[in-house]
Amino acid sequence: MGEIERLLPGTKVSEWAATAIAVNPGFIDTTAAYWAGGGGPEVTTVDKLAFADDSLTTLSTGLSSARGYLGGMANSGVAAYFGGGNTTSPAGEVDKFAFSNDGRSTLGTGLSSARTDGLAGAGNSGVAGYFAGGYINNAVIDTVDKFAFSNDGRTTLGTGLSGSNRTLAGAANNGVAAYFGGGLGTAGSSVATVDKFAFSNDSRSTLGTGLSYARRSLAAMANSGTAGYWAAGEGGGSAATTTVDKFAFSNDSRSTLGTGLAVAKYYLAGAAKSGTAGYFAGGTNASYASTANADKFAFADDSRTNVAAAMSSNRQSLAGAANSGTL
Repeated sequence: MGEIERLLPGTKVSEWAATAIAVNPGFIDTTAAYWAGGGGPEVTTVDKLAFADDSLTTLSTGLSSARGYLGGMANSGVAAYFGGGNTTSPAGEVDKFAFSNDGRSTLGTGLSSARTDGLAGAGNSGVAGYFAGGYINNAVIDTVDKFAFSNDGRTTLGTGLSGSNRTLAGAANNGVAAYFGGGLGTAGSSVATVDKFAFSNDSRSTLGTGLSYARRSLAAMANSGTAGYWAAGEGGGSAATTTVDKFAFSNDSRSTLGTGLAVAKYYLAGAAKSGTAGYFAGGTNASYASTANADKFAFADDSRTNVAAAMSSNRQSLAGAANSGTL
């Protein structure tokens, strides 16, 4: 058995890739972020940003319909899922992109109800993915749908979010829990709440410490096993923000990064390569202009750099998901 094959499944992705390259110079790192859909106007575009060198390609097959305000999550190493959203009406379909060839299929069973306006996704790779919240028929909902990765079958959790919510953001500590934070509640006010769903039994708790302040239209990503990050959004007075809050998965404590985004944004998307770096891409800036760059945060020290061409076009209200390899 070779060195690569002998690595344990639990080995961190960054360590696995480094060892693989060292013992096999021909190794190709195929991990990547996927940015799907978006508004201004709505598009079918799915862009792929390679984690190895931040190079960009656009998939020849995009979403099954043009839509924005959708949600994204992934079964890392296998496939990305993009669900819901809006064109002329709320959508219920869930598109699946296989990482092996980036081919798209559309699940026979979509969401439990068509919905839009910023539902959030999070995945427990190898087990199941979750889509939470959203907006339908002039009502904000608390629904959490669960898709088993073994057969893409859908169930709906008996316990939803702690309150009806839209334009929230989700991230996951793989094998442990999904987190859904921020958003816009039924009273029309932004919230700071962070709900945590334990993967062992899908039970929900609400963190004692939420976001550093209430905001909506934000994005999230995670360094699985270490911390989750919630970035930007619309805060007090509907102003775009640069804030990045970090939640340590060891005890769910929150800190706020000294360096936030380079410019204030909302309606952006997040994705990460666990063990290496996380990205917050696209979105609308404080001048109400859509953007195509990404802020990249190195997990080693949370330092920020800019990826100027993270997407093929300026857009907002998109969704992100990541192939981070074996988690």
